[in-house]
Amino acid sequence: MVLLLFVDLDPDLAALRPLGGFFALHTAGAPHASPPTLACLYERDSWDVYDDSMTFRVRKVGAALRAPESRIAASVAQQGLAARLWSVALGCAALYGRVPDLDPRLLHWDPDGSAPDDLWLSAVRPLPADAKTLADVVLHAHLQPVTDILHARYRVAEGLLWGNAASALAGAARQLDGWARRHGRTDVAATARARTAELLAHPLLAGAGTLTGTAFRRRSCCLYYRVPAGGVCGDCCFTRPPRSSPHAASG
Repeated sequence: MVLLLFVDLDPDLAALRPLGGFFALHTAGAPHASPPTLACLYERDSWDVYDDSMTFRVRKVGAALRAPESRIAASVAQQGLAARLWSVALGCAALYGRVPDLDPRLLHWDPDGSAPDDLWLSAVRPLPADAKTLADVVLHAHLQPVTDILHARYRVAEGLLWGNAASALAGAARQLDGWARRHGRTDVAATARARTAELLAHPLLAGAGTLTGTAFRRRSCCLYYRVPAGGVCGDCCFTRPPRSSPHAASG
């Protein structure tokens, strides 16, 4: 029997800090000039004609990777944002037994920043930590509109993007599980595994891959193998980089 040692959310979400910068979230005050909220991106009626924060992020990732196609950079950028959101939400669920409301109107994103300075939550409002709430605050509030934007703007396959979301969730769970086991927090590890399994059964993620313990094997590819010297990721559907073609690994 696992004893759950949950506590209420604190205003600084301080319990996330020992997990590393990818899990941490600024709350007490903006680390720099306050960036726009993600709602500014999602709610823009004509976002496809603007040089907005998503465009900036994709270009930044593309330049760093020397990506030969914008859709590769879009895929990698989306997976990075998904990993940040899942890490915060799943980390809070496992450590606190609560999750903060990640309403896009409260969550500020700096597309030029790196973890933990890329995200800032302007108010900590606790919510239940069940799988439905986690799906609401991450999948529906953020990853659905991001998927819509990147699919429409860069023609990245929706299946590929949902595969990225599932991979990012599994990766966050794996990191959290490792930390929990090193620190004797079997309660945290058990909660992380349970919520991850429940979320991977969500209609938006179901079929994206197979979870075995903490290991995940996805059924799509993020296209990282197509950057110079990229190779395949540890959970990729490919065991080696396929021969490049315009239609390879479209998801």
